[in-house]
Amino acid sequence: MREKMVEMVHALQDTICKAIKTIDNSDYREDEWTREEGGGGRSRVFSEGDVFEKAGVNVSVVYGTLSPEAAEKMGGGHQLEGSDLDFFATGISLVLHPNNPMAPTVHANYRYFERGAGEVEGSWWFGGGADLTPSYLFEEDAIHFHRVHKEACDRHEVADYNRFKEWCDSYFHIPHRNEGRGVGGIFFDDIRAASKEECFEFVQDCGNQFLAAYLPILERRKSMPFTPNQKAWQQIRRGRYVEFNLVYDRGTKFGLTTNGRIESILMSLPLTARWEYCHEVEIGTEEERLLKILREPVNWLGA
Repeated sequence: MREKMVEMVHALQDTICKAIKTIDNSDYREDEWTREEGGGGRSRVFSEGDVFEKAGVNVSVVYGTLSPEAAEKMGGGHQLEGSDLDFFATGISLVLHPNNPMAPTVHANYRYFERGAGEVEGSWWFGGGADLTPSYLFEEDAIHFHRVHKEACDRHEVADYNRFKEWCDSYFHIPHRNEGRGVGGIFFDDIRAASKEECFEFVQDCGNQFLAAYLPILERRKSMPFTPNQKAWQQIRRGRYVEFNLVYDRGTKFGLTTNGRIESILMSLPLTARWEYCHEVEIGTEEERLLKILREPVNWLGA
């Protein structure tokens, strides 16, 4: 399973980067890096292209020994009994930040983790998901993104779209702002209720649906006109994105506590962001409409 997952995430990275190159009329910077404790990765980042201000697609394959602190931060019910802290982890993580404030930021992450030899119950699991973060709300975009992921979930008995959707809304919540980071998608952190093969097939299917979920939205929004005020609002929303990723994101914390590559861990942050003191939106505006949605998650598919 380790080999299958490693092959899958590298192939998916190639496919997604090829699509971005075509859309963005640019090329990525690639860094292959190694980790002293074991393993490494391949980071690819686009910057200041025609469509994306910044877009990163990273793959990592790391192994070694967890510190007790890192083991405690894992969550998901995986604080295994005993002292075996050896681990293996591989996955793909991507974040795309478009230039146009009408086009949403998107994030996806799919990963596989083992502790020890991965043979004891609870010692292996898959995690991941994908979520959409607009600065301006277009309901048809949110519906499309959720529908594609629901269809992927419906093809696999191990998956539960409704549960994963609620999990996504809960996980990508910014408590100190009392708002969601975006309009959600799916999120799961401990898929292991079926065989490794069945779980892998679900995760692979989700990964393969990323372009179908996002590109139609991007095509509709990437060339829309916008004002300087709308661009400023996008920068403020990106500030919220940074707040979540640096304060709450479990993947960021895990990477920092396992001596990961800092540039790759922080790849998800936008090239630019903005914080205004005591910023308030005007009543009845599109900005206020988005905030209402972020404070009260919506069932986009009505079921």
